[in-house]
Amino acid sequence: MKYPSILFLFLNAFMAATVVYGEDWPVWGKDGTRNMVSTETGLTLEFDPGKMLEDEVVDMKTTQNVKWVAKLGSQAYGNVTIGEGKVLVGTNNESTRDPKKQGDRGVVICLDEKTGAFDWQLVIPKLGAGKVSDWEYIGVCSSPAIENGRAYVVTNRCEVVCLDLFGFKNGNDGPYTDEELYVRPKGSLDSLNLKLDADIIWRYDMRDELGVFPHNVTSSSALIVEDRLFVATSNGVDWSHTNIPSPLSPSWIALDKNTGELIGEDGSGASEHALHAAWSSLTYGKIDGQELLFWGGTDGFLYAYPNKTEQDEEGFDLFLPLWKVDCNEPTYRKDKEGRKIPYATPPGPSELIATPVLYQGKIYGSIGQDPEHGDGVGRLSCINAKTGEVIWKNTDIGRTISTPSIADGLIYQAEYAGILHCLDAETGEVYWTYDSYSRIWGSTLLVDGKVLLGNEDGDLLIFDHGKEKPEPKTINLGAPIYSSPVVANQTLYVATQTHLYAIGK
Repeated sequence: MKYPSILFLFLNAFMAATVVYGEDWPVWGKDGTRNMVSTETGLTLEFDPGKMLEDEVVDMKTTQNVKWVAKLGSQAYGNVTIGEGKVLVGTNNESTRDPKKQGDRGVVICLDEKTGAFDWQLVIPKLGAGKVSDWEYIGVCSSPAIENGRAYVVTNRCEVVCLDLFGFKNGNDGPYTDEELYVRPKGSLDSLNLKLDADIIWRYDMRDELGVFPHNVTSSSALIVEDRLFVATSNGVDWSHTNIPSPLSPSWIALDKNTGELIGEDGSGASEHALHAAWSSLTYGKIDGQELLFWGGTDGFLYAYPNKTEQDEEGFDLFLPLWKVDCNEPTYRKDKEGRKIPYATPPGPSELIATPVLYQGKIYGSIGQDPEHGDGVGRLSCINAKTGEVIWKNTDIGRTISTPSIADGLIYQAEYAGILHCLDAETGEVYWTYDSYSRIWGSTLLVDGKVLLGNEDGDLLIFDHGKEKPEPKTINLGAPIYSSPVVANQTLYVATQTHLYAIGK
């Protein structure tokens, strides 16, 4: 009896060692740390995206190691999330799936994870404010968050909506039941399609409820912490970049994820000093047992908050900062004569758009501006997450909207100018840089000993992870890549402006 038992244990151990386990990617950055590092191994990174036919459909016969390809709109900035058998991605309405809903809209598409088959879509009317608050044809820039049969989305209308992950297949769940009115822009006769449209469970309008003035677009990816949902509001300046229409409106808020009720709001006062818009998403982690939230401010400061509210004299429930750090150099804000340096000029100050990343008790944040503003000075900061002490900083990294990735003591930070930097996460020592000679909007992904990054030329760059400068492998997907690659359940997802590729055997 002894030998069969030993053999059984050996076989179990062997099978456990050889089975590759997958995992969902349900929120932007995979989890609360926002560190885009996957533990999956054995992925297929050798692939051919195939040839495009005249009707913008990929000829699957010409692809290699591509499971499926889904047509998006004409612009896709929102990053893909995957959970509970569904794939969600934000885009616009230029590839209309419902003939009765034509024209410029924001869209969130839900696809079947295995086949890429279309499931349902949230079609969002525009605000009608043009480039000021809801830029034409930009669509939905936020990544949906997926949890327990629900999806949480920040829309182009500056709303937070909770959606039924399975659409209307299980009825019209409430308390929100006015989807018929929601999908109908003013002056139109659009009707609800129970087979195609999304089922909204609850809806919170940040413009109506909080007086928020979103600048250009609304962009924030929800963070879920137990029963709380944290989102940035995109509150910011007006078209002149000098006036702040709603200086007292919060830069971020917390909602009850079950009901959509307001729990609390940012108490930093950052909106009063907004340089542009509150676009950076929140980060979460426990430091020495204390729950902390981190946020990259629209004023150029990186903030840390305890995950609890305090009531002010007027009865508002506020999250008050534990510490804040200016991520700009003093010389970015004022010149040698003490004069204020104008915003959106190459030597001027920047906000944080990239999401801060929490790694081994440190928070990493990088400054940047709307790509429309071009290149300029930047800074990557490594900060003690508990105390706010700046451990090191690098000012050779230019403006960026890319979130860094960190693993094995190495941090990878891309900048908008097209350069990828590899640094020591502890000391800030630079190991290597690589110039892709193309604009970079998205963020790096670390997986299976590789670093993946897309650029505006449509190249997916694949680097070896390590201190030695690698020569990347390049695969061109035929259209600009403005989002970030992600991995879920042994599949690599790469979204161009027009198509989403699911890559794997």
